[in-house]
Amino acid sequence: MAIKGNGTEFVRVGDEGGRFRFTFCPKCGSTVFYVEEGDEQEIAIPVGAFADSQFPAPTVSVYEERRHWWVSVPDDVEHWRTDPSAPDTIV
Repeated sequence: MAIKGNGTEFVRVGDEGGRFRFTFCPKCGSTVFYVEEGDEQEIAIPVGAFADSQFPAPTVSVYEERRHWWVSVPDDVEHWRTDPSAPDTIV
């Protein structure tokens, strides 16, 4: 896969110390994709980047402790308080 086009990058350090490189649209500022440094073979694309009303619903919700109070996640979704790889984080 090849990524084409221009983007603005920002690096953020995650809770477990991983460095994540976010690429934003230089015109509107929306996150287009992000990768964890050292694991560039996996590219994460936020679901909001897709303008498809038929896009599949999520099956997992992570970092729920940071979720806005007004966001509702269905009960049949797998719920995690923080990072699923961290101990004692399932809701």
